[in-house]
Amino acid sequence: MANKVFIGGIASVLVVACVVAACVTLTKHDSDTSSNGVATSTKSVESMCQPTPYKQTCEKTLSAAKNVSDPKDYIKVAFEATVADIKNALKNTEPIKKAASDPYTKDALLACEELFDLAVEDLRGSVAKIENFDFSKIKDIVDDLKSWLSAVVAYEETCLDGFTKSEYSATRNQMVKLMNTTRELSINALSMVNSFGEMITQTTGLTRKLLSDSDSFVEASNRKLVQISASKPNAVVSASGGGQYKTIQEAVNAVPKNNPTPFVILIKAGTYKEHIEIDKNKPNVVFIGEGPTKTIITGDRGVKHDGYATWHTCALGVAGEGFVIKDIGIENTAGPAKEQAVALRINADKAVVHNCKIDGYQDTLYAHSFRQFYRDCTITGTVDFIFGDASAVFQNCKLIVRKPGNAQACMITAQGRTVPTSFGGFVIQNCDIKADPAFTSTTPPIKAYLGRPWKEYSKTIIMQSNIDAFIDPTGWAPWNSTDFGLHTCFYAEYQNRGPGAALGKRVSTWRGYQKGISGDAINKYTAGKFINTQQPWLPKFDIPYDAGMMKV
Repeated sequence: MANKVFIGGIASVLVVACVVAACVTLTKHDSDTSSNGVATSTKSVESMCQPTPYKQTCEKTLSAAKNVSDPKDYIKVAFEATVADIKNALKNTEPIKKAASDPYTKDALLACEELFDLAVEDLRGSVAKIENFDFSKIKDIVDDLKSWLSAVVAYEETCLDGFTKSEYSATRNQMVKLMNTTRELSINALSMVNSFGEMITQTTGLTRKLLSDSDSFVEASNRKLVQISASKPNAVVSASGGGQYKTIQEAVNAVPKNNPTPFVILIKAGTYKEHIEIDKNKPNVVFIGEGPTKTIITGDRGVKHDGYATWHTCALGVAGEGFVIKDIGIENTAGPAKEQAVALRINADKAVVHNCKIDGYQDTLYAHSFRQFYRDCTITGTVDFIFGDASAVFQNCKLIVRKPGNAQACMITAQGRTVPTSFGGFVIQNCDIKADPAFTSTTPPIKAYLGRPWKEYSKTIIMQSNIDAFIDPTGWAPWNSTDFGLHTCFYAEYQNRGPGAALGKRVSTWRGYQKGISGDAINKYTAGKFINTQQPWLPKFDIPYDAGMMKV
C-alpha cells in the first residue's frame, strides 16, 4: 500500500508537469526568443498558480525549478519535491497496516492501489501526448486533459469513499493525511487546465462547429461503422460450448494489449455469472449480445456481508478506452440487503452502451469517470442507482425505480462531482422515468426523487424527458440533514413532460437548483457540446446519436 500511495504522489506530480509543459510550449510558440518565459521566472510560476485553490502547494512544488529551459526538467523538480513529502507521510502508515486485518478494509485498500495504478497509466500517456502535441490541435488536447484530470480527481476520491462508514473513520483519516498533497496537486492541475483552456479560446478564437445529423461526417462514419458492426467477430463466447470460449473473461484476456482497432466479441445467448474486468490496456473492446434478455452477465457481490468495496462489487468493470456494449443484460442480484451492489462500472473514456438492460438495487450503474454515452437502455434500481463522476449522456433510456428495502427512499441519481472545475455531470435526455409496479403498489407510498448531491458540486440535467407522478413534487432530496451540496450543486430541468415534471413545488430555495434555466444555457449540455466536442468520437457503429436537442 505504501508503494501505491507513493506512486499516487508521482502521478499527481506528472499532472502538474504536463500542464506546465503545455503552457511552456504555448509560450515558446508565441515568443521563441524570450529568455524569461514561463519556464524560468518566479513571476510566471506565481501566474500559473493563480487560478489554483491550493496556491501554496502549487508554488512550493514549482518554485524549485531554477533556470529551467526544458519542460521535462519541471517533471524532475516537481517529482523530487513531492517524493520528499510522501516519504515523510509514509512514516505514519502503521495504523493503516493494522486496519487491513479485516476483509473489508483489505479490499478497500486493494481498490486504492488499483485506482492509483489507473491514474499512473493515464498520466504517463498524457505526458507523452503533451510533449509532442500539434499546436493546431491544442483545443482538442485541452478537452482531453479536462476529462482525464477530472478522472484523476475521481480516482483519489473513490479511494477515500471506501472508508466513509464510521467504523472506518480512523483509516479514512490516515488516508486523507497521506493523500493530502496528491489531491491538492491534482485539483490544482485541473484548475490550471481550465484556466489554460479559457485563455486558448479567448486568444485564438478556436471553436468547433456542432455537428448535426445531416453532416457528411456523420453519414460517412455511419456507413463505415455499420460495415465494421456487420463484420465477422474476432471471438465468440458461448456458455453452452458452441464458441471459442465458455467465459467472457477468457475472451477479454485474448484481446491484444493496446489493441488499436475494434475487437468484436460476440456473446451468445446464455447467463454468464462472472466478475469481468476489462483493463486499461485493452482498448476498443466491443461486446455484442443476442438481446438484453437473452445474453445476461450476472453477479451478486455486495458491500454488506460480502466484504467488498463498492469498486469491486460490479459484474462488469471497464477501464479500456473506446469500449462498446450492445444488446446485453448486466445485473447484480445481491438485493437491498447487501446495500451497495454495482452491476456495471465504467471508468473508460469514450464508452458507448446501447440497447442494454442494467439491473440492480442500490448503486446499479457506476458511471465513474471520463466521457460516456448511453442510448436506448433500461436501467433499474432503488438508491442512488446511477452514480459517479463521468461526463455521461443518457438518450432514449428507461429509468425504472424498484421497490427498496425497509425504511429506504429511492434516488435515481447521485452524481459525484467533487470540485467545481471537474468535467463530470449527468445529462438525461428524452428518457422515460417510471416506477416498477411493486414500487407503486406499496402502502404507505415510498418517496422517490430525481437525485441527491452525493458530492458537493453534484451536477445533473434532466431535459426533454417524461417524468411519472411517483416522483416527489420537490424533485430532489438533500444528502443528509445538513445543507451539504444544496447551494453548490447544479441541478436543472428543461422541457420535461408528464405528471412528475411540474416545477411549482421544486426545491427553489436551493441555490444550486437552476430555476428557469434558459435554452441557451441548456444547449451546452447537449451531447454534441458536452461530451463530443473534440475530434468527434460519436456516433459509433450504427448506434443512434443526437448531437443537439431531440425531436420528442
